[in-house]
Amino acid sequence: MTREEQVEFCKNCLNRKMDIKQGVLCNLTGEKAAFQIECSDYKRDESIIVAPLNDTDALQTSEIKRQLSFEVVEKLRMEQKLIPGILSSLIVGVLGAILWGTITVSTEFQIGYMAVAIGAAVGITLRKFGNGIDKVFGIWGAAISLFSVLLGNFLSIIGFLANSVEFGYLETLIRFDYTFLPEIMSETFSVMDVFFYGIAVYEGYRFSFRVVTEKDISDLKEMNTQRRV
Repeated sequence: MTREEQVEFCKNCLNRKMDIKQGVLCNLTGEKAAFQIECSDYKRDESIIVAPLNDTDALQTSEIKRQLSFEVVEKLRMEQKLIPGILSSLIVGVLGAILWGTITVSTEFQIGYMAVAIGAAVGITLRKFGNGIDKVFGIWGAAISLFSVLLGNFLSIIGFLANSVEFGYLETLIRFDYTFLPEIMSETFSVMDVFFYGIAVYEGYRFSFRVVTEKDISDLKEMNTQRRV
């Protein structure tokens, strides 16, 4: 067991004592815990009420790595799937961009909240198919979200141009002079776009990580202990 796992075990024992320099010690030996699986001198302190573990809120990646042993963290990393996560979230992002562009052209009004929805959808998809805990998943989620909302904005511009020149959408997409793209994008950009795009990028990052709760941490520790036995 790691020192952190031993301390969690000893905190609920009647034979514990606190040392300012060393932390939780055994009152019988005056030393730190030395057991690996269980302690024969363990006596539960019934006065301590253990709060139920949170099974809803996701922990930060740094907190996950702090609470789990290197061995368990590496096991979680083995379950990561970066490429499937990237591809699936990219597909969702492109589909979201097409939908946003279509709605914008048909209503002649750009709904900023759809950018937020695209960012969330990208992040959640990356989480589902990527199962990642490393920061690289969040970076990809943010990048794909930004690409998707910019693509949605571009597609809406192409749609408006197609309507104004009475060309088909694909024909306009092919004939468009892309050297003017930066200028047109900047002209159609507004302060509110920065706001909504920022939220989309944030959600793409935040939702990209695997959800690991306090209860998951406890279960993983227990499974790892049982595996050692």
